[in-house]
Amino acid sequence: MQYTEIMVRYGELSTKGKNQRDFVNRLGGNIRKSLHAFPKLEVHPKRDRTHVTLNGEDSDAVIERLKQVFGIQNFSPSLKVDRTLDAIHQGVLEMMTEQLKPGMTFKINTRRSDHNFEMDTNELNEELGGFVLDNFPKAVVKMRKPDLILRVEVRNNGVFLSSETIQGAGGLPVGTAGKGTMMLSGGIDSPVASYLGMKRGVDMEMVHFFSPPYTSEQALAKAKELTSKLAAFGGSLQFIQVPFTKIQEEIKEKVPEGYLMTVQRRMMLRIAVALAKKRGGKAIFNGESLGQVASQTMESMEAINDVTNMPILRPVISLDKTEIIKQAEQIGTYDLSILPFEDCCTIFAPPAPKTRPDTERTRYYEKRIDVEGLMQEALDGIEISEIKPDQNFLNQNEDVFAELL
Repeated sequence: MQYTEIMVRYGELSTKGKNQRDFVNRLGGNIRKSLHAFPKLEVHPKRDRTHVTLNGEDSDAVIERLKQVFGIQNFSPSLKVDRTLDAIHQGVLEMMTEQLKPGMTFKINTRRSDHNFEMDTNELNEELGGFVLDNFPKAVVKMRKPDLILRVEVRNNGVFLSSETIQGAGGLPVGTAGKGTMMLSGGIDSPVASYLGMKRGVDMEMVHFFSPPYTSEQALAKAKELTSKLAAFGGSLQFIQVPFTKIQEEIKEKVPEGYLMTVQRRMMLRIAVALAKKRGGKAIFNGESLGQVASQTMESMEAINDVTNMPILRPVISLDKTEIIKQAEQIGTYDLSILPFEDCCTIFAPPAPKTRPDTERTRYYEKRIDVEGLMQEALDGIEISEIKPDQNFLNQNEDVFAELL
């Protein structure tokens, strides 16, 4: 059915005390950005809940989008009717005809924020319960754990009917835990790490390194489309693309093969840290999982982390590949991640990288390249864009995309 409003309820936000208002306002802004494709609806954040007035927008489509927004515990699509008994009867009849099946149990649960309404809570419960039984004689009233609860909320601006509670994504509104800088590849792990960080309220900025002509335009479009998928959980995301070709070419020319990957990742981390400091980021995030591949050892992490004292957070550090894949499938990034467009982490990859690189030796080999000059050139060439949910960056390659899937 076509609902008129959605009532959004909070989870952890209710425990935030004096900061609750900031959290609620942030959630309201995130909901607006996430629902940018529905220009007619209105979002009204309140202390105890947020009201989304649909104004004729497709309620089913809005519901699907709201399921993904972090900070929402659950929500109920509602039907607004006039404050007359005839209008309430008509709304109840419409809703119950669609949802109350023969033999199902039900109860009426009325709340009044307007205590001047002509009937009190008990009177309205009895009136509407009798009305339902008159029109659905096979239904059964049950006070405890009924199959269906019809909630009736009497407000100053109308009466709102709802009978469904839909689980939200939980977590905290994106942006309430500060800004993080995610090193986003095109693989499976870093989008999942992004999702987990965002669920704890981190406002992620996506840093993606690309190396044309060794990496393709499709690889860059894939990273942007992954970002669009993730943007649904918070409203929008900043995407920072960093040219990395010259750095990789110089490392390949001057650094021993076994240390190519270590020095390359040190350069990536330096650039990510520089961007974070410039843009207010408090930590670097990545998709590393301990021991998942040969280069993701503690020794390797130590050698790479050596270039900064900024916190480096790894949300998937303890997950195995099966667990990460399962999460990627649940959030809708897996099919994109497995598209075979090479990213810069896979080009020039040596057949046998050092699994336990020595930090001192890494520093020695790194002196062979112009670290500061290469970094500055890459930073001068960055491009920044805002990416919103539902943007399609692979649409120019739809035939190829469909065939690969």
